[in-house]
Amino acid sequence: QVQLVESGGGLVQAGGSLRLSCAASGRAFSRCAMGWFRQAPGKEREFVSRMRWSGSTNSADSVKGRFTISRDNAKNTVYLQMNSLKPEDTAVYYCAAVLDVTSYSDSYYMRATNYEYWGQGTQVTVSS
Repeated sequence: QVQLVESGGGLVQAGGSLRLSCAASGRAFSRCAMGWFRQAPGKEREFVSRMRWSGSTNSADSVKGRFTISRDNAKNTVYLQMNSLKPEDTAVYYCAAVLDVTSYSDSYYMRATNYEYWGQGTQVTVSS
């Protein structure tokens, strides 16, 4: 079992930065693939970024070069550093986890339906 709690959301002006944190409980954290997803009002939940237990990362094209995912296994925490924020980044951001299976493709961990554990979400609002 893994429990996730996000923090760090808030209101920021366009061009600003925020760092989201996701604190995990459970000894399985270090063996998990971790993902960040977001959902804007009236839209489906979409992939933002993910990190596998090996450390490999991938991000959506819409955030590449602006968002960076990282993790600290000693602190059981994954982060999402968001720079150069845009109004279209406004959404509820969710942290997710699933045990990493090395034989699964990287694309597997870009799909929300493949994640088992979810946090409650944190609101990010970017004003223009």
